Amino acid sequence: MAWNAIHPHAPSTCANTVSSFEKIDFRKLQNGSDIRGVAISGVEGEPINLTEPVTEAIAAAFASWLSDRKNPNESRRLRISVGHDSRISAQTLQDAVSRGISSSGSDVIQYGLASTPAMFNSTLTEDENFLCPVDGAIMITASHLPYNRNGFKFFTNSGGLGKADIKNILERAEIIYGKCTIENLKESAKAASMAIQRVDYMAVYTSDLVQAVRKAAGNVEKPLEGFHIVVDAGNGAGGFFPGKVLEPLGAITTGSQFLEPDGLFPNHIPNPEDKSAMKAITQAVLDNKADLGIIFDTDVDRSAAVDSTGREFNRNRLIALISAIVLEEHPGTTVVTDSVTSDGLTSFIEKKLGGRHHRFKRGYKNVIDEAIRLNSVGEEAHLAIETSGHGALKENRWLDDGAYLMVKLLNKLASARASDSASGSKVLTDLVEGFEEAAIAVELRLKIDQKHANLKGGSFRDYGEAVLKHLENTTSSDPKLQKAPVNHEGLRVSGYGGWFLLRLSLHDPVLPLNIEAPSKEDAVRLGLAVLEAVKEFPALDASALLNLVQVLP
Repeated sequence: MAWNAIHPHAPSTCANTVSSFEKIDFRKLQNGSDIRGVAISGVEGEPINLTEPVTEAIAAAFASWLSDRKNPNESRRLRISVGHDSRISAQTLQDAVSRGISSSGSDVIQYGLASTPAMFNSTLTEDENFLCPVDGAIMITASHLPYNRNGFKFFTNSGGLGKADIKNILERAEIIYGKCTIENLKESAKAASMAIQRVDYMAVYTSDLVQAVRKAAGNVEKPLEGFHIVVDAGNGAGGFFPGKVLEPLGAITTGSQFLEPDGLFPNHIPNPEDKSAMKAITQAVLDNKADLGIIFDTDVDRSAAVDSTGREFNRNRLIALISAIVLEEHPGTTVVTDSVTSDGLTSFIEKKLGGRHHRFKRGYKNVIDEAIRLNSVGEEAHLAIETSGHGALKENRWLDDGAYLMVKLLNKLASARASDSASGSKVLTDLVEGFEEAAIAVELRLKIDQKHANLKGGSFRDYGEAVLKHLENTTSSDPKLQKAPVNHEGLRVSGYGGWFLLRLSLHDPVLPLNIEAPSKEDAVRLGLAVLEAVKEFPALDASALLNLVQVLP
């Protein structure tokens, strides 16, 4: 295997690289169903652990894992597509990934700048002109994390990999990394130079999005003609959307911003949950008197929108909007969300829309897998969506796709235009009429000090579970509080017209606390109920909660 970039003086570079190998804990690179690490130096206290050698080993491990499942024969090598977002470490890691794949005897299809949904889609497309379908795909991204981070998402035609798969790949990678020799490095560089092909797959992906809107509009060539829609790509990979999707459909896109890829993200964090990001797209809509604003995260698997008045469609309100659209098409269907969605959303889905709201664990893969499971046992579910903006539809093969989610909104605009039922984005705003949101909504992170004597040498997970159990016991004796009868994660309790959810983070020594309430006073009452219980655990930093109950009144 070659740890160096592909260039004429590769052997000398690779020798220098090998001499600087460091021991890496591969397990720490796992982030649920993704891999994430530090790829760029410059941030104090964050040493690089996603080096080129580590990256190459991970890519080779994925190829090995894929080969075990695909059982390729001698007549056809495995094809693996590779794409990346706009991060400054992307090109370097793409080269390292390519070397790792080719060292395993598989073919590499480089897409360059791409979106995460497109990478999954490349395992499904049947078009030999674009070397599709591929057997597996790797997206190089760390979503909205800071510029120095990067990571990988993996796909087959069955969807994204799960936690157990990622664990297996990292275990293989650690073995590969440990067996590296100079000879391996030279052979890998040579193999990579012959195994890499380059394809403009994004042209296929964007064409599919355009066709989806045209089909929904009755095969009209330009169903969005006259609509003014602005896009904020946050300098990520979503800059293709105005020119490759909206304009072919007839939309006006002047005022779209931050379309140029820039991995330093100079304008705002590319994150639909971020307040500054949402303020930026809202201002763009108002300044340009646009009908609709659309914003994407870095790798385009999350999105949000803004109507012509500046009203945001993100978090619970985005879920309400997409639920309204899906339930029009599939009456009575189940909507699967993560655990922190509001009670107002439940009421809207079930009482206003006539659907069923099924809360599950946080994590987009958890939510999607639960929707798939419900369908397998006879409960119809057509939408799986997180408050973060991750959304997947059964009609789109459960592809977690922020661009396709926005296509559903474009379809409503186009159909409303065709039927003269509403103008501009009013059709979208009307769909969420009756959705009530809490006046106060906060999320706090209560950290566990793993070095505190109160842990007595135990794990932060055991300590966190003890906190949750104690909170459950204390709240059960309070007549004003009621534990949720069905809950798949942490402890959810209703009271004072609102609710709180305390849960243990999947990976970190943190207990996230969500509180929603109709007033500041009610939020304080809920916060005090939690504070009364957690004060018995001195290793838990409850200062954020203490500030909340002191500041809100």
